[in-house]
Amino acid sequence: MKKIEAIIRPTRLEPVKIALGEIGINGITVEDVRGSGRVSGKRESFHDREYIAEMAVKVKLILVIRDEDLQEAIDTILHYAHTGEPGDGKIFVYPMEEAIRVRTDERGEDVL
Repeated sequence: MKKIEAIIRPTRLEPVKIALGEIGINGITVEDVRGSGRVSGKRESFHDREYIAEMAVKVKLILVIRDEDLQEAIDTILHYAHTGEPGDGKIFVYPMEEAIRVRTDERGEDVL
């Protein structure tokens, strides 16, 4: 199993979520996050005053998937999160040692 954390633009959440569902990946956790990467200091305005926004608003998708679904999930996120502009996000992949369903104590890929 693998864990994917994808940091993407909030406007790309629905297209990514729908596309993942179409390939059979429905178990997704979404968190609202703020952060900065290479492109920080975006110029914005508020009440007719300009300022530099230090932390961009993003969403983080968290998925735990079977190894054989990894590449298709990555390709789907890349395709539907992509705008071509700086700040499209990042995808991180981690090994997942165990998954446990709290209600039944099922373990491993059966909980996915």
